[in-house]
Amino acid sequence: MSALNDFSPRTAIVTGSDSGIGRATAVELAKSGLDIGITWHSDKEGAEATAEEVRSVGRNAVVRQLDTTDIPGCATAIDSLAEELGGVDVFVNNAGTGESTKFLDLDLATWNQTLDTNLNGAFVCIQAAAKRMVEAGRGGRIIAVTSVHETQPRVGSSAYDASKHGLGGLIKTLALELAEYGITSNSVAPGEIATPMTGQTDEDPRTKDRPGIPLGRPGDAREIAAVISFLASPAASYVNGASWAVDGGMLQMGPQAGSHITGHEWREG
Repeated sequence: MSALNDFSPRTAIVTGSDSGIGRATAVELAKSGLDIGITWHSDKEGAEATAEEVRSVGRNAVVRQLDTTDIPGCATAIDSLAEELGGVDVFVNNAGTGESTKFLDLDLATWNQTLDTNLNGAFVCIQAAAKRMVEAGRGGRIIAVTSVHETQPRVGSSAYDASKHGLGGLIKTLALELAEYGITSNSVAPGEIATPMTGQTDEDPRTKDRPGIPLGRPGDAREIAAVISFLASPAASYVNGASWAVDGGMLQMGPQAGSHITGHEWREG
């Protein structure tokens, strides 16, 4: 078994790094001295902007399009990035999507699209990266960005919840299977973060009032990136199979929220 604390990363791939948490993570890892593989689905301009930020701190950036619903193409994209970077020591599975349709109204096509994007495509990408880590023999870090909905549900998000539960379970299994190669596997579970996915692009989360979150505001993408950067570092050598909630205390509000909600509006999502 490899010594986990011998890990010295040089390269990272961050999927969905054209904006939001992915961009913040790519830049944070670059500041830590890593060359970065960047992927985009529909926002090539955003990905190129991320690449410029990475290069501005003196690191190499490689950009590829990645559609995680194109299951056969996922491994090709990851392999291409790894080849150009000279390997992959850290893999951050960040690409994802969500839906806002209640279960009885959800059609199979939408269900499949969400599961392919968030779970099936993730499986193929992570496996491609893990195989390269094992072959290189230098250890590695696999980090999945899940959600507080990895463990707790939300009305109108049955496919999203199922996919994030599944991704969290996959990471925990990888923690058992890949540790012998010096590869740790962990997930980071954000709460509400001020990103394009939540309709809060480039907004200061401190200006938003969120009474249901103990810290009273959404999070900033850089606050998620900081945790991912730690998990990617040699300092996190004994963290394996964990799911780190980065949510301002949101998950602790279950009984408190249940006893203080005074209407039934929550049933509509």
